[in-house]
Amino acid sequence: MFYISRLNAVVLFLSTVVLLLSPSFCLGIRSFPAVGGSELGSPDGLLRFAEAPEYRNGADCAAADGGVVGLGQGQRMASSCDPSLVHVAMTLDREYLRGSIAAVHSVLKHASCPNNVFFHFIAAEFDRASPRVLSQLVRSTFPSLRFKVYIFREDTVINLISSSIREALENPLNYARNYLGDILDPSVDRVIYLDSDVVVVDDIHKLWSTTLSGTRVIGAPEYCHANFTKYFTDGFWSDPVLARVFGSRRPCYFNTGVMVMDLVRWREGNYRKRIENWMEVQRKKRIYDLGSLPPFLLVFAGNVEAIDHRWNQHGLGGDNVRGSCRSLHPGPVSLLHWSGKGKPWVRLDEGKPCPLDSLWEPYDLYEKPLTYRQNVAKAELLGSPLSPSYLSSSASRLNGGRSSFL
Repeated sequence: MFYISRLNAVVLFLSTVVLLLSPSFCLGIRSFPAVGGSELGSPDGLLRFAEAPEYRNGADCAAADGGVVGLGQGQRMASSCDPSLVHVAMTLDREYLRGSIAAVHSVLKHASCPNNVFFHFIAAEFDRASPRVLSQLVRSTFPSLRFKVYIFREDTVINLISSSIREALENPLNYARNYLGDILDPSVDRVIYLDSDVVVVDDIHKLWSTTLSGTRVIGAPEYCHANFTKYFTDGFWSDPVLARVFGSRRPCYFNTGVMVMDLVRWREGNYRKRIENWMEVQRKKRIYDLGSLPPFLLVFAGNVEAIDHRWNQHGLGGDNVRGSCRSLHPGPVSLLHWSGKGKPWVRLDEGKPCPLDSLWEPYDLYEKPLTYRQNVAKAELLGSPLSPSYLSSSASRLNGGRSSFL
């Protein structure tokens, strides 16, 4: 009996190894053993989040394959190869954690088939909150969420990053989107990339249904009225060899915080290397000032599948210096994006919110400490800067005029 047990154990071990090494095997959810709160970071404690409501598929949703299968204490796995899934990639770190949690919450709340949304979280290897801890936090906040956490090795890109107009733009994790084709499971051939400072107020399946025509690799809202020349230095435009890159294209500005990406074409065209090549040029001769955006413009501007502007109402964080308040762009809204210096959770905590920050707040699951409540009480005492009539007007444009989420 002892030898039979040993044999069974060996067979089980070898079977597991074969599965893990097989190219067709798709890891879908990877979480980690539970940990104590003291491991979660700073001396004053990590952010704590309330458990999100349970959002379930409607009767018309396709059944997603592969439930959650236990693989020992604290570990879970499911398939990310299911064709009925909508794949969303986001970064996950301690500094923007509150924004990421709110973004996920907003996607689930408005999705017609929330159980068919699969999140791919990219976490920095040396973040103050480890990938293991971040994974556990996501699991406790969204118990039924389908997700996987990937570890991004910052040394992959650290030597290619040059100084930027704002220090936050130099964070290596900002460049993780360049490596999605390498990081995500090979079976994931298409993904929506979202920044952590967004909320989605429409059905994510609508964005997922975007067709990338011809040989286009990415889709994003384009802004052809913007002054494209300002995204590069005078040294770039005065160099006839460098400027020639746009010679056969009509480039338009687009924001890389919301993109639909064809990872099959991305991998086949080695677009990671094309972006890295421009980052290497930047290290030798300064040709831009705005971090991870310009290399994308150099490679893709003029060859982007144009998506409706409603899917990226960006710039709500103000500019990269002052972070001042801004209004919505004209037209309907499906996604709000606080790109720029100002972040809604920071301004809300300080009791100095911009009017549109209140549209982010309903998705915030952060369990606020006493200091926050004191700031809110103080702001109310001094007179809130938020105009109810202004907020009502702004909310009416979200998701085609439906503002019931408020």
